[in-house]
Amino acid sequence: MTTTMSTPTSTTMNTTTHTTIAVSHETAQSPEADTSFVARIFPALLHIESPPLRSRVAACWIDAMATGNGGLGWTEDQLRRLPFTLKAGENGMLFVEHLNSCAEQCRAIAGVLSATFGTRVPINLDVLIAGALLADIGKLFELQVNERGTPSQSAGGRLVRHPFSGVAIAARHGIPDEVLHIIAAHSFEGDKIERSIECIIFHHADFVDFDIAGFLGRRATERRS
Repeated sequence: MTTTMSTPTSTTMNTTTHTTIAVSHETAQSPEADTSFVARIFPALLHIESPPLRSRVAACWIDAMATGNGGLGWTEDQLRRLPFTLKAGENGMLFVEHLNSCAEQCRAIAGVLSATFGTRVPINLDVLIAGALLADIGKLFELQVNERGTPSQSAGGRLVRHPFSGVAIAARHGIPDEVLHIIAAHSFEGDKIERSIECIIFHHADFVDFDIAGFLGRRATERRS
């Protein structure tokens, strides 16, 4: 049996759409304490206006922190110390910082597009923020840390990249298809399909950080040589 959940029109954007999505009654509800905990790490969570969507995003993070890292789980400290990427050398950018950066970039880009183009560029801000916060959640399974806190790619991560594991955990918590699309298509896996407006925005925000990380990593390598 399913019911419907609506992501409401944002009070900060006049072009946000009103999307209705089916949510299973069997999806576990996230306690208010879990939402507060996740919002402490990712403040943009509180900008999701739909309470059911907000709680489901939080539930995804609680689940991933409990079951990722090769089954050992992640502490908040481990999560905050995790590098943004292992593919760009020593760049000093952290995973949590990256997700917060992307969420704020997405909100800013959406605001500019709304102010400039109005309703000609419809943006569902709840979907955009949820996608920004969940796009990389699969990295909690793609990566692991040892007892010294050194990160590496997990055995599972070598077989299943984070867009796939991210979709799996998000779908388990009743995240709507519009957000699953962002998780699935934000990286090169999405290059062969048509990305939604929200996915286009996040895709470019994501690669702003990634390209800067690459630049910083190359400069760090040059200084050591």
